[in-house]
Amino acid sequence: MQLKSALNAAIGELTAGNTPSPRLNAELLLMFTLSCDRAYLFGHPERELAPDEQTRYESALAERARGVPAQYITGHQEFWGMDLVVTPAVLIPRPETEHIVETVLALVTEKRAGGKECPPHTMRIIDVGTGSGCIALALAKELPHAEIHATDISAAALEIARANAARHQFEDRIQFHEADLLEGLKLADMDFVVSNPPYVGESEEDEVQLEVRKFEPRGAVFAGRSGTEVIARLIPQAHAALTPGGWLVMEVSGTVAEAVKQLLTGWEKTRTINDLQGIPRVVATQKPVKQNR
Repeated sequence: MQLKSALNAAIGELTAGNTPSPRLNAELLLMFTLSCDRAYLFGHPERELAPDEQTRYESALAERARGVPAQYITGHQEFWGMDLVVTPAVLIPRPETEHIVETVLALVTEKRAGGKECPPHTMRIIDVGTGSGCIALALAKELPHAEIHATDISAAALEIARANAARHQFEDRIQFHEADLLEGLKLADMDFVVSNPPYVGESEEDEVQLEVRKFEPRGAVFAGRSGTEVIARLIPQAHAALTPGGWLVMEVSGTVAEAVKQLLTGWEKTRTINDLQGIPRVVATQKPVKQNR
């Protein structure tokens, strides 16, 4: 079968199965099968697929048709300009999570402008629940002098995160820890605690995309009945780990943003950052410089 015909047939198959963005998925999986880019697809429409290529493409399409995310089929996802390895052991990095990185970088700039930051080489950051390592890697890329730590309760997720760090030559920049949030870690005087924690309530399960419910790690998505259970545990741990004036930066949803802010009694300068759709996406809050007695 010619490349163009195979692509058109795939689009029709995915459309009939109500797969979201059928053309994009058909192209992505064909590029994966042929190890080529989009320019090659459209520059060689009459190229004949070899039998093994046709078989691999049909297998990938069948997986996508039954709901397996394309990123798990290809094993890759881009985040902050980096190609990351992903497997079903980790949550698929999403563009919205880049707002965490943007928020941290803005706070670093704000500190430097105010002359309140310690020397750059002493900046200490910990990414809690690192998953694929996407946030830790992005911060390592942008803050070359920072000391960066990353935790996850899942050994399988940490294996992926370490692989991604090695792929991007950050294995010497990030220290990985297997831990439940920050429990048991003797880390103190951190300048930033950052996290994309589970924040979906079990009561919202029916509103979550089917492919997320079926294929992404449940513990990375659902936090408990209300959606704030994990965050409620993280907040006091982050307070203990942060230096006075340090920042806790967390991804949230519009559903839990107000409840999260109510949990931050005693913190200062709490702010909410919306995503491009105007939905609350990040909550940032500062540990007071002077503790109340």
